[in-house]
Amino acid sequence: MNNSLRKLAVLGIAPAVMFSAMSLTAVATAGDKKAEMTGKELAFDRKKGNCLACHQIAGGDMAGNIAPELVAMSARFPDKAKLRAQIWDAQVANPDTLMPPFGKHKILSDKEIDKVVEFISSL
Repeated sequence: MNNSLRKLAVLGIAPAVMFSAMSLTAVATAGDKKAEMTGKELAFDRKKGNCLACHQIAGGDMAGNIAPELVAMSARFPDKAKLRAQIWDAQVANPDTLMPPFGKHKILSDKEIDKVVEFISSL
């Protein structure tokens, strides 16, 4: 047992409790990192935006081809509010779309959607 663990044992704090607390801290830190992801990271993340599953985006690997390539987005969506609405729930504009409603189904938070909108509009 190292000195730190001995000191904890003397104080009556079990080493297992300390390791549990350390593990929870690591999980919280990982969660904080996800909250701090950039719009590009969110768009490319397979568990979050996952835009590359359907769209080709410059700099993305293994892009899909079932949806339009995301280029000239500021010309296609000069009003960022319309782009945000599209990402929030594309079914409003097109009931037959395959695009998931990222906001309506809480796939992305409002803050995450705002970051993705900023990234996508920069393409």
